[in-house]
Amino acid sequence: MRLNEVIYNDAAPVEGYGPGFFRIGGQVHEGAVLTGADGTRPWPGLDAGAPLLALAGKIDVLFIGTGPEIAHIPGPLRTALEGAGIGVEVMASPAACRTYNVLLSEGRRIALAALPV
Repeated sequence: MRLNEVIYNDAAPVEGYGPGFFRIGGQVHEGAVLTGADGTRPWPGLDAGAPLLALAGKIDVLFIGTGPEIAHIPGPLRTALEGAGIGVEVMASPAACRTYNVLLSEGRRIALAALPV
């Protein structure tokens, strides 16, 4: 079997997560995070749509991790994101992190907003 090293060009991958934290690009971030080509920063959560809408034109898809279990996001948030031309994929945070990493390694224009597990 041949293994290839994955190179991430624009953003850092999610290297790990646990109760209340994410490890992204070698740094531990407590609480919810927003990460992508613009870097990683704290995210207040599902009530804070402005930082997500600011990604319009920079990304094609936003992965939203809803914590340990999949949950619906507020309808107005989904409508606003889709109206801004941002595709929205909602899943549990562990699945969102894994999917983000795979598509990031393919060079896709994506971001991740995730609530901790």
